[in-house]
Amino acid sequence: MSDFNNPQVAALPRHLKQFIVNQHYEHYTPIDHAVWRYVMRQNYSYLKDVAYYPYIPGLQKAGLTIEKIPDLQEMNDALGKIGWGAVTVDGFIPPAAFMEYQAYRVLVIAADIRQLKHIEYTPAPDIIHESAGHAPIIADKDYHNYLSYFGSIGAKAMFSAQDFELYEAIRALSIWKEMPDADADEIKKAEELVALRQENMGEPSEMALLSRLHWWTVEYGLIGTLENPKIYGAGLLSSIGESSSCMRADIKKLWYNKYAVNYAYDITKTQPQLFVTDTFQNLIDVLEEFADTMSFRVGGEHGLKKALESKNTCTAVYSSGLQVSGTIADFKVANEQPSFIKTTGATMLSCNNKQLKGHGKNHHRDGFSSPIGKLKNITTTLEDMTEDDLMLLGIESGKQSVLNFESGITVSGTVKQVLTQDGKTMLITFTNCTVVDNENKVLFDPSWGDYDMAVGEKIVSVFCGAADKDAYEEIVYKSTTNTHHVQYDLRTIELHKLYQQVRDRRHKGGDYGFLGNVWLMLQRNHHDDWLCALEILEILDHEEIEPELASEITTFLENKAIHEQELKKLISDGFYLIKHPVEQKLVV
Repeated sequence: MSDFNNPQVAALPRHLKQFIVNQHYEHYTPIDHAVWRYVMRQNYSYLKDVAYYPYIPGLQKAGLTIEKIPDLQEMNDALGKIGWGAVTVDGFIPPAAFMEYQAYRVLVIAADIRQLKHIEYTPAPDIIHESAGHAPIIADKDYHNYLSYFGSIGAKAMFSAQDFELYEAIRALSIWKEMPDADADEIKKAEELVALRQENMGEPSEMALLSRLHWWTVEYGLIGTLENPKIYGAGLLSSIGESSSCMRADIKKLWYNKYAVNYAYDITKTQPQLFVTDTFQNLIDVLEEFADTMSFRVGGEHGLKKALESKNTCTAVYSSGLQVSGTIADFKVANEQPSFIKTTGATMLSCNNKQLKGHGKNHHRDGFSSPIGKLKNITTTLEDMTEDDLMLLGIESGKQSVLNFESGITVSGTVKQVLTQDGKTMLITFTNCTVVDNENKVLFDPSWGDYDMAVGEKIVSVFCGAADKDAYEEIVYKSTTNTHHVQYDLRTIELHKLYQQVRDRRHKGGDYGFLGNVWLMLQRNHHDDWLCALEILEILDHEEIEPELASEITTFLENKAIHEQELKKLISDGFYLIKHPVEQKLVV
């Protein structure tokens, strides 16, 4: 897989690279390029007045043009100059992975593009949304700092089984919505499943709450004043329908603050309210306030409870710096502090996000357990003891030692090894070891093998995922539902050729009279098309040729706008762009 000679893409860890797919630029059809061009011309015309001011120059800095769908190499060449990169993926990817890409300053771009019938908006991620929506604002330093910081916070968020179920339902719905000639009943079933799962999420997880903050800022955010806000959210910037309707007075505008987390959202509907921030720094302040409530900062009983509920691979961090990555199966509490943790299945021990030698998931394949806390009647914490202090407790290789914890847990055995790192004792390995709790219940039996005891007074952090993801060979949850790739029939292939002929005339000139033949073929076999007809009319108008043909096409489009209300605004906006062409100086 190419890294596009982009340092940010090259630095991606293995567990994120699994989502990357080839763009296959050659698969984009002439209709796809026409859809891109129509949307981009609309954006240039309209968004210059309502988008946050760096949007237009930002398009240029992101390597985007009006005339063609962006090529990933060209985007990476441009984004690399501002410290970002871009990769293509197959539709929606899990929120945790999406967030982590942001932390690495890599834009995730869905390789597909919306169908012509969804030109105004699609719930599916597509290259218009991801590149024309997200990429241009990346050029703003304050904003891209917020985006990458959000990613680093989101990558540690706790998520639930319900989060995965909702993600799968949304992904399935987006695939059905973008499938040509999709069965209406199947779409209805997919919509009902999304609604059902949204209604039965239970208490929202950290990831679900963070996703709301992401939605109301990165996707649908406004900046400025309540009376005169500007758009910076990618969902609005990439929707030629909602970017206009969102400015109506009936769409409530609220100040963005910590209470935005209380507002759920529905990706299938227009937003009933939007949030306005006065500065991007305010976004960071709100995120910081929310992050202070998250398990990775709170740790302790709160964090372990979230990890237990998650039933996913999580990491508990001891105050010594030792990181225990596995599925939390149980934990005990004494004096309002965790006193014992137990994982099930493959578990890894790390420090500073690097696996400790010999303590990978194969070594701890059946789980891991250890006490937490201080020793009884001893002031100095075990992790901070000097070598002499440890020797007084019999903690040296080959010596018998009995450790009595304040919680009532007792560890007794022969010391095999003491591991220290960064000036902290973090792991003591015993042979012939017995561990019992305050009720004399056996927590570890000598027959089970050597006992690796974690050292630390407290659990200072708990977060989702493994500390050293690549060493853990963590496979981030990946959907088995693939996006639909169209097999075009002969009639559609003929339409592609007609679009290409119009495109060639616009780019290369030549015999404009040939456009009359294209128009005849459209009328004969593709009477439902409107965009190709509009592109022909644009050339005729700008070249001031074939007035009778231009009049015929204009009448056709006017009638279509009258009888097909869903096309009224699209055709009307198309007429406007013909008479008010975008400034070519804005195009890269």
